[in-house]
Amino acid sequence: MLFLAKALAIAVLIWFYTTAREKGEPPINWAITGLIGYVIVWVGVRYTLVAALSGMVAKSPTGTIIVMQIPALCAIVAAFLIRKKLISNAAEKNN
Repeated sequence: MLFLAKALAIAVLIWFYTTAREKGEPPINWAITGLIGYVIVWVGVRYTLVAALSGMVAKSPTGTIIVMQIPALCAIVAAFLIRKKLISNAAEKNN
């Protein structure tokens, strides 16, 4: 993983942990769920989309750097959606 991906993975852990504590849910479970979702999406995008696009931008250093960040950005979007679903489930459970 690149530096950005690792930094964002740590941020996802903290984000899910603090959100779970605010909602009165088990923070470790939420943090692990968020991290697993992040990693699955990162790996999936890295070995499908980036593998396909890397040949197109192989001669451009800037293009390569940008393409290599796509998995981290997709994984953050997935983490946002997973967090949203966990919050929704917690609200339903409390009602």
